[in-house]
Amino acid sequence: MKTNLAIIFISLASRSWLYLLVLLTMVFLIAPTLVVMPMALSDARYLTFPPKSISLEPLFSYVHSVEWQSATKVSLITATLTMVLATSMGTAAAYSLHTSSKRLSGLIRGLLMAPMIVPTIFTAIGLFFVYARYDLNNTIPGLVFAHTLIALPYVLINVSAGLRTYDVTQEQAACVLGASRLRAFFEITLPQIRFSVIAAAMFAFAVSLDEAVISLFISGGDSATLTKRMFSSLRSEIDPLIAVVATLMTVLSIIMLVISFTAQRSSKRGKV
Repeated sequence: MKTNLAIIFISLASRSWLYLLVLLTMVFLIAPTLVVMPMALSDARYLTFPPKSISLEPLFSYVHSVEWQSATKVSLITATLTMVLATSMGTAAAYSLHTSSKRLSGLIRGLLMAPMIVPTIFTAIGLFFVYARYDLNNTIPGLVFAHTLIALPYVLINVSAGLRTYDVTQEQAACVLGASRLRAFFEITLPQIRFSVIAAAMFAFAVSLDEAVISLFISGGDSATLTKRMFSSLRSEIDPLIAVVATLMTVLSIIMLVISFTAQRSSKRGKV
């Protein structure tokens, strides 16, 4: 018993530097958020940290601001439509690539994953000039198409992971018994991978909500997103209201990610 305890202690001690590194990394990532959130409740006219006193005035200003409410509406509509479109397209693509044995499957998967590899600024510039020809700049459809392009790889990764572990024989049996491939997918395959699809949808929503670079190029006017509005506001004023919006976006993104991770864990438990 003592020998086992000694081995465990030595093992933990030898990896202490790794635990410390992980802890420091987490602090480095979380610290900016912990700085912004208190500033959202500051009664000062400008962003100050630490806040001298607490007030809900910035929150009330956000609620009653027509411009910020319009940007919030645009962001939520865009994120919701992006989630629906990216999840549908990504799930269909993942299923097609999983069931296909063609040599071009790897190339097609690589092309679908390209938006995750190519610098976003390049994608934004390209979309801006393409959209200029078709009058899609400063429109919600243009934002949805662009955000879908960025969110698609995340959906593809999540759904592909679920498809690798599902029971394909049940779908094959349904097809043998007379079901069409489409019916077999919706009634047999989709219920088995539903948690992976839910996780993918949450990722797509969060990616669209937080996207800033592309929104800076192709959104504006009545179709300006929250991120575009925040960057524009930072150039002219440093209002605590910006911290309120950043805090609300952070909380919403965390909720989406928690739902995603919960769905992934439920998927793993269902396969055990």
